[in-house]
Formats: sequence, structure tokens, C-alpha cells
Amino acid sequence: MTAAAPLPVHVPLVTRPMGLWASLQASRRNVLSIIPAIATRQPMVSGRTGKRWHMVMDPGAIRRVLLEEVDNYPKSLVTKNLLRPAIGESLFIAEGAHWRWQRRAAAPVFSHRNVMNLAPIMTAAAERSCARIAKAGPRAVDMAEDMVRTTFDVIAEVTFSGDGTFDADAVHGAIDAYIAEAGKISLFDLLGFPDWVPRPGRVISGGAVNQMKRVADEAVEARRERGRDGVPDLLDLLLEGEDPKTKRQMNTAELRDNLLTFIVAGHETTALTLAWSLYLCAFDQEVQDRARDEIQGVLGDRACTGEDVEHLPYIRQIIDEALRLYPPAGMISRTAMADDTLCGREVKRGDTVILPIYALHRSHLLWDEPDAFRPERFADRKAIDRYAYLPFGDGPRICIGASFAIQEAVIILATLLNRYRFTPVKGRDPDPVMILTLRPEGGVWLEAEAI
Repeated sequence: MTAAAPLPVHVPLVTRPMGLWASLQASRRNVLSIIPAIATRQPMVSGRTGKRWHMVMDPGAIRRVLLEEVDNYPKSLVTKNLLRPAIGESLFIAEGAHWRWQRRAAAPVFSHRNVMNLAPIMTAAAERSCARIAKAGPRAVDMAEDMVRTTFDVIAEVTFSGDGTFDADAVHGAIDAYIAEAGKISLFDLLGFPDWVPRPGRVISGGAVNQMKRVADEAVEARRERGRDGVPDLLDLLLEGEDPKTKRQMNTAELRDNLLTFIVAGHETTALTLAWSLYLCAFDQEVQDRARDEIQGVLGDRACTGEDVEHLPYIRQIIDEALRLYPPAGMISRTAMADDTLCGREVKRGDTVILPIYALHRSHLLWDEPDAFRPERFADRKAIDRYAYLPFGDGPRICIGASFAIQEAVIILATLLNRYRFTPVKGRDPDPVMILTLRPEGGVWLEAEAI
């Protein structure tokens, strides 16, 4: 009898019920660790931890929550309480009419033409990453850390064109510090305390966030006065954007909150996708070889460009599979505003409805060998139920920057794999830990051998 093939790292899910205190302790260490293992084998799991909750893994029920009854399932108070101090009533937080007009105004910003115009910035950032790896010499490199730097280079350039009016590194530091404290699930949140009750971590980190907002406001006003120069960046496009229905444009505070949202969401999630993709390619050398064959057939020895992306389907499949195994938003939650029925089970007004994307993507009911790394499962996207795979969410609130993120990830991954063979460092496997996003704790330490 042959031994089973090794599996990439995963989160050990719980096999016994957890009380309120145990759930709090576990969630502060890793939010995903409170998911019961049975959630990967059932369409819905319910329980009570302070307040009643339901974990939903059934694609039909998820479609109801995210699309058919979207107004009945707004983002949960926990999510809003966590992020509102940093990003205000931006697209990520806003609901109803306030969300709709912002979405209409911002949608053209991420058109295919605009995203393609920004591709050279992504290629240049990938080249700089290659140069850093070369400079490191024979030593192992933490590719998670390098991907954060690489994607932050991209978002800083496409947001403010590096015009010197905005200290992108300071913004990054302030947001990261805020998330490190505020992102830890608060006992007050689990108990459903109202928003006006202070959360200790958020009070501690609020000063840095307020300073960051002042700096961002000044940068927005400076650009408004100076006007556009050259290829429009995200700030230019947002300044020009208006809601086609109401003709409303974003004021400085709305622009700032959305830009800060794009900076956070637009770089860390892509960095995580790339870090996990590189880990998986190092984990499975056959996949890496197949990927490199495809890349070299398209690129030769040059870097990847925006025009190449559509000609690299296997690279896209690797990224899709990395997003399945390690979705950056591994769990999202909604609050039921009215009584409903999901999977034949009663949901009461005020209940928390959790969509554990991590468990959905590893469901034995929906995926063959769900914990295995098999990029080819995405060769036929039409064969996959749309609501079984949700790395960017879905429905009207699907991530507005999804095409930007995929283009960036393909360009950077293809360029790196074309220059280097990556192998894992023994005993340095990353640990998948989710606070606000699913990060490889301990880093992704790989050895890179020039091709």
C-alpha cells in the first residue's frame, strides 16, 4: 500500500465544541481555528457563542446571502467596528444607497483599459523583486516579506504616482499597526456590545490612524489643485469619477477613505496570494516545472507584461488554487436583518451568518481531494459552482479590484518563476494564521536558484 502524498500546510480545525472564553482565546490567535472540522463535511453548522451564529457552506444558501437577499445580510457589526475607524464609510463598509453611488462612481476606475495601463508598474516591481533576490545571494529569502514590499511598490505607484506628496510607507505602517491591535477579535464584539463601548486595542492605535488620515487629506487636496500629469493613476481616476445616476463626486474625506481601502486591500491580499503561490510551487516541483515550460514558451527570457497575462493560463490556475487553499479573507460575516431560512434551518433577526470561505474551499461535498494542491482543477472554470469558490466574494459587493489583483499576481509570479527555481527550506514551513487576513506566519522561506 503506497503512502498518501504529502499535503501543503493547513489550519487544524476544531473537533469539539468551544465555549465563549475558549473561542475568544482561539480567535485572538487564529480566527480560523474556531471553525469546526465538521464544517468541511456539512452544508451548514449552527451554534451560540455569546450570540447565535450560523456557518454556511452551501453554495445555494451563500448565493441567497450575497446576491438574492443582499440587503437583508449587511456586513456584520464586528467587521464594521473593526475597520470603520481606519477606512470610514468607504466602499468596504458602506451599505445601501451610500454604497451604491460610490460603487457606480468607482467602477470605471478598474476598467480593463485602466488596469492594462498600469501593467508596466507591475512589471517593473517584479523586476525589482528579482534584483533583490539576486542581491541576497545563496541565502534563503522570506518571499512573504518580499511580496509585501513588491505589491506595496505597485499600490503606492498606481495610487499616487510616486509624486512625493504622500508618505506611502507611513500610511502602510499606521494601517498595519492598527490592524495588529484592532484586528484581534474583541470579547466585546463576540458579546455583541454596542459600538460606543471603547475597544482597548482601537483606542491605543487610533492616534496613528488619525495622523495618517490628515496626511492623506493633504495629498488629495494637493492633487486636486495641481491636476493630472501623464498616465492617470487611481487618485486621478477617482477625482474624475462621478456617479452616472446622481452626478455626485467624492469629496476629500470619501476619496481618502476609499484610497486607504485600496492601499490596504490592494497590496496585502495580492502579496499573500503570491507568497502562498510561491510556497505551493516550491512544495510541488512538478507544478513549478510545468509552469516554467509555459512561461518560457510565451516570454522567452523577458519579464511578463500585461499583454502576456491571457497567454499564461496555467499560471492563472496556480494562483486560483492558491486562493482556494489560502483565501486572504478566510472568513466573512453578515448580520441577518430579518428572519429567514437557509438550508432548511431557521435564521433569526440579529443572528450572525458566517461564510467560512476557508472551510467552503476545502469542503468534501464540493471538491475532490480538497486539501491537495491541484491547479489543473481550474482548467475548466465553468465546471466549478460559482458560489463554491469565493476568493473575492460575489454578488454586487464582489471585490472591485479583482481583475487588477489577478493581473498583478500573474505578472509577478510569471516573472519570478522565469528567473528562479524555488525550493523550500527544511523545517521552515509557514503557519496559516488569520487575524484579519490569512497570513503565512513565520514567513515563506525559500531558496532561489537562478535559471
